[in-house]
Amino acid sequence: MKNAVIGNNKQKANLIVLGAVPRLLYLLQQETSSTELRTECAVVLGSLAMGTENNVKSLLDCHIIPALLQGLLSPDLKFIEACLRCLRTIFISPVTPEDLLYTDATVISHLMALLSRSRYTQEYICQIFSHCCKLQHWHSCGFKSLPQPLLCANGPDHQTILFNHGAVQNIAHLLVSTSYKVRMQALKCFSVLAFENPQVSMTLVNGKHKVLVDGELLPQIFVKMLQRDKPVEMQLTSAKCLTSMCRAGAIRTDDSCIVLKTLPCLVRMCSKERLLEERVEGAETLAYLIETDVELQRIASITDHLIVMLADYFKYPSSVSAITDIKRLDHDLKHAHELRQAAFKLYASLGANDEDIRKKIIETENMMDRIVNGLSESSIKVRLAAVRCLHSLSRSVQQLRTSFQDHAVWKPLMKVLQNAPNEILVVASSTLCNLLLEFSPSKEPILESGAIELLCSLTQSENLALRVNGIWALMNVAFQAEQKIKSDILRGLSTEQLFQLLSDSDVNVLMKTLGLLRNLLSTRPHIDHIMSTHGKQIMQAVTLILEGEHNIEVKEQTLCILANIADGTTAKELIMTNDDILQKIKYYMSHSNAKLQLAAMFCISNLVWNEEEGSQERQDKLRDMGIVDILHKLSQSSDPNLCDKAKTALQQYLA
Repeated sequence: MKNAVIGNNKQKANLIVLGAVPRLLYLLQQETSSTELRTECAVVLGSLAMGTENNVKSLLDCHIIPALLQGLLSPDLKFIEACLRCLRTIFISPVTPEDLLYTDATVISHLMALLSRSRYTQEYICQIFSHCCKLQHWHSCGFKSLPQPLLCANGPDHQTILFNHGAVQNIAHLLVSTSYKVRMQALKCFSVLAFENPQVSMTLVNGKHKVLVDGELLPQIFVKMLQRDKPVEMQLTSAKCLTSMCRAGAIRTDDSCIVLKTLPCLVRMCSKERLLEERVEGAETLAYLIETDVELQRIASITDHLIVMLADYFKYPSSVSAITDIKRLDHDLKHAHELRQAAFKLYASLGANDEDIRKKIIETENMMDRIVNGLSESSIKVRLAAVRCLHSLSRSVQQLRTSFQDHAVWKPLMKVLQNAPNEILVVASSTLCNLLLEFSPSKEPILESGAIELLCSLTQSENLALRVNGIWALMNVAFQAEQKIKSDILRGLSTEQLFQLLSDSDVNVLMKTLGLLRNLLSTRPHIDHIMSTHGKQIMQAVTLILEGEHNIEVKEQTLCILANIADGTTAKELIMTNDDILQKIKYYMSHSNAKLQLAAMFCISNLVWNEEEGSQERQDKLRDMGIVDILHKLSQSSDPNLCDKAKTALQQYLA
């Protein structure tokens, strides 16, 4: 049976259909079976698992994992190794749920104990841990810029379980094993343990109980493994370990092991001399390393002509039409997608903050055409990476006015926003926010293509990032807009939805909604028009926010909205006839926070301005409330802004 299935997927499938798996598992678990027979059963099962994903599903359906885990309790090392080899093959399959390893708390402890048995147990167990601790691949696009989408990563549960069972201490010494395979599997294990996990990363660098290997700290071991004389696989994996530790805050971004060792190693992996898989992994890891650090972005951009080097990622395969072998064609197209995805990601990280780098990227051979083409790729991963790249470049005012306009980028972007999955929708809507800024020439055609309706629908999404981006984009649209556009926004949102957003539990949604309201309530005719139709609800919302448990920024923005309303011709009467609101303004004039005091002062200044009709009555009412006394106090304030604003308001009484 063993000889029949080796390297023959058809025979493997035939045996499974004939019911061989339950029989093999029965023999494997029988105590009356000889150890040799049980070992052979584990070997054949392992061979079956090396076939197709359907084979693995069939094995899982027969509850193979509990049977193999039970086999690990045997005293016979050969049988244990055969069970581990089979478990390794099953767990590295994408169809196997990682959680199956964690159903019994004693399993991890037993695997840790088996690490010392042989180089095979070390290799297989490290491989199992690596694959059962895998987080989602790097996917963040949370650059510190406008706008910042909100994405969630998987939790570190598996990392924590392995860490608490002493994974770092038990695996560390395997980094100097005489077996290359063991060293590599230990290294890969550390790369996933440290990923986005400050606790593990800090322990690797210098925990309470220093983890030393042959007298050296683990980062020193990783740096040695980065050297050019080491196998490329080892260099790359060591770079991933150091990258994870750096991103988790355990190693400073200006540390020499990052700037002089890790970053140059990853740039080296992007060169055309490297294998395609190495170029992909190198670019993606480098993108993650430099994603949030401006200085690393600048260093990477001038290292080995990286920006130009990445342009080669778009030139593979050189001639698809010449390929007649279907399997070869599929293989090459898969690699082409992976290369383009990696290049877009790295360009996105490189251009995240620096204007000069963005300019260099856009000036790279056919770059804007490549991004536009990337937006309509068949691969969803390439589309996502292309949108991220576009988002990064859209932070440039200069490029919004030139390259983005020349290539009418807004057209393919609007197409992407139609029925896209949330992951793409979040980044695409972030990019749209930038294209809708007041100085962007794309703003008008985007609005003509029905953007307001689309953005209003985003504000109703259950996805927090989409709600934020939808309302953020509408805020940009409303800035210095014509009354028709403002009316379209209010009509598209509906009063009910607007106030639903004002009561949103997320502070980002609330702040952006207040920003939208502030932009809508600008210029007197617009203020009066909007307050004549929505005044009652707006005043009610303002009251609730000023009374609620909100931070300083939220209350400041709310008071600024009141100041805008106070600037209206007829709208200001909604404040003057609302004693509750007037008392709140008075309260904030004497608040301990200068920002809130200043915002309240703007309200008062607009209400007492003596060139406007009814100013005398308003001044008299506010004097009776004790506002003038507060103004006198504030005119003596050590804060120059408060002092000046108070004096200006008092002059209105004297005029």
